Amino acid sequence: MVKHARVRAPQLVGRGGWINTGDQELSLAALRGRIVILDFWTFCCVNCLHALDELRELEERHRDTVVIVGVHSPKFTHEAEHRAVLDAVERYGVGHPVLDDPERVTWKQYAVRAWPTLAVIDPEGYVVAQYAGEGHAPAIQRLVEELEVQHEAKGTLRRGDAPYVPPRPEPTALRFPGKGVLLPSGTFLVSDTTRHQLVELAADGESPVRRIGSGRRGFTDGPAGSAEFSEPQGLALLADGSVVVADTVNHALRRYEPATGDVTTLAGTGRQGRPGGPTRGAARAVDLSSPWDVALWNGRVWIAMAGVHQLWAYDPRDGSVTVTAGTGNEGLVDGPGPEAWFAQPSGLSATEDRLWVADSETSALRWVDLGGTVRTAVGTGLFDFGYRDGPAARALLQHPLGVTALPDGSVAVADTYNHALRRYEPPTGEVSTLATDLREPSAAVVVGGDILVVESARHRLTRLRLPQEVLGARGGGVRRETTEAAPGTLRLEVAFRAPAGQKLDLRYGPATRLVVSATPPGLLRAGAGADTGLSRSLDLNPSVPGGVLHVSATAASCDDDPELPYPACHVHQEDWEIPVRVVEGAGDRLALVLAGVGPV
Repeated sequence: MVKHARVRAPQLVGRGGWINTGDQELSLAALRGRIVILDFWTFCCVNCLHALDELRELEERHRDTVVIVGVHSPKFTHEAEHRAVLDAVERYGVGHPVLDDPERVTWKQYAVRAWPTLAVIDPEGYVVAQYAGEGHAPAIQRLVEELEVQHEAKGTLRRGDAPYVPPRPEPTALRFPGKGVLLPSGTFLVSDTTRHQLVELAADGESPVRRIGSGRRGFTDGPAGSAEFSEPQGLALLADGSVVVADTVNHALRRYEPATGDVTTLAGTGRQGRPGGPTRGAARAVDLSSPWDVALWNGRVWIAMAGVHQLWAYDPRDGSVTVTAGTGNEGLVDGPGPEAWFAQPSGLSATEDRLWVADSETSALRWVDLGGTVRTAVGTGLFDFGYRDGPAARALLQHPLGVTALPDGSVAVADTYNHALRRYEPPTGEVSTLATDLREPSAAVVVGGDILVVESARHRLTRLRLPQEVLGARGGGVRRETTEAAPGTLRLEVAFRAPAGQKLDLRYGPATRLVVSATPPGLLRAGAGADTGLSRSLDLNPSVPGGVLHVSATAASCDDDPELPYPACHVHQEDWEIPVRVVEGAGDRLALVLAGVGPV
């Protein structure tokens, strides 16, 4: 803490304007008589998010004497966009006025040097203290109580409501979703972060099937309707069909069981872990710090522990947690796990021999090998960011939050602040762009020949077709000989029968899914897209002489044994690339069989 002689607080100035005030400008003069706490923050910074959470209780307890004012002071280029700041204020539930200061004018006037910084202004308009970093809520609480007593006695304390005007709720199915995972049933589970819920979406990736969590911020186990989360993010599917949830602001790992809807706690105490605290032990007894993503790798659930710049792991066999990589220092240093440095790891994706890591604050793509050594594929440091394709040594990302292994061994990076989906190819070290014009993508899920991108700031999942070369040896699926088909209606039918000893998994609705697209897209006048059911009427365009039909079929089955309390579930999937020549008088039926499922 820095204590000040009685220095008059500089005025609040920012070209971006005010948020959460109903478009009204605030001034320190208008707040005279109140204790004002300025919170200098930027929304990329996990320490800033910790400070926001620490201030919630103080803000509620002293609502009639204290006014908290956020001063948003950007690090990354994207954070200087006013729309992005508006989104961040809603995304993280900021319940007080915020000044958008993209040029850091007020930051400079208060001589701020670090994120976050908290400045306390007394009711007479003087700066009385300044704190850098997180963890200062108890000290500020004591100072506020002293100032209340002092200025109540002087007659200079003015009580009243804060000048806060909440944003109007938007009726979207998802609100700033974080991560997603494909369930054995063929549906998708998505962390609906701002609404403190999980949402199961139908196979189309759009239609809500059910919600898990009350929608209130809290930390409560129980049935789907009453369980509580706090800004959940990462999701990982376990072999038994349950899902591990990175419950970020509760500093915990939760377990969601789709078969029953129950939510339980696997790891964490609900308290934020601090440097110097325990780093291994019984999972329910060790404090975690902002777990942002999770991935199952080599029998353990690896955790991107963004809050302390480390990777941890939860072992379901003995219920323990331990640090696996990272000293806790913030930066980019490769080497053996105990010696490596990370900076807010926020995305994980596992392959057989590598764990890929989106290291957000260094704008880097990194990986851990089977021996525990940390290496960097793309990225050079905390303040090296931008947008550049090409050789990895020159390529630039901007605060990526997600990474997804692709079928050919390359990886897709959710390049969040560049609004893009990028691709890194390990054999060549090349970085390229798969898609642009995505609004703050934070994760992606591969489904057949498609990739579903969690477009967080557009509150949706966006389906993209993966390029042919990305689909690897599958070539996008089973390649068939050219099929002649008549123009007009073509009946597509995919036959599937569950293997012996299994039955279709109909617990949550249809257990099958069919995705159809075409190259060129104009080959199909109707019938493209995703839906349940394994038959579809396609409409072939007579003016297009031919092309390729891309067909992906999925079916889910579970062991059919009433003696098994937790039957294993299975996903069966096949992708086809079907060259089509449109010929008058040719056939009007296309029959396919979902491979490896037994006789039909």
